[in-house]
Amino acid sequence: MRKVLVLCLLMCFVFALTAVAFDDMGKSTTVNGWVSDDKCGAKGANAGAEACTKKCLAAGAKMVIVTDGDSKVLAVDNQDALKGHEGHHVTVTGTMGKDSLHVASVKMMM
Repeated sequence: MRKVLVLCLLMCFVFALTAVAFDDMGKSTTVNGWVSDDKCGAKGANAGAEACTKKCLAAGAKMVIVTDGDSKVLAVDNQDALKGHEGHHVTVTGTMGKDSLHVASVKMMM
């Protein structure tokens, strides 16, 4: 009987750890930042870099979001959602995956 109780407690502990580990995945998040390219990254996160960003994207670079404040570079898995915002300062709402942000909406910042 004691072994069954210990086994049940152990399984509850494992399930609790799993729930905590996946708690942040799939939650909606909103970030403010610049639409840049993965070649320039944080260097392209300013108002004067729009032409350079567009040039790098035309050469095959991928769009990223560089967050305000900490300049963290976030990969974007649905590139089409950012079309027309190359080099712009934006507010992006989406869900964080394992390695990238899935953009749900984009708004220009003034």
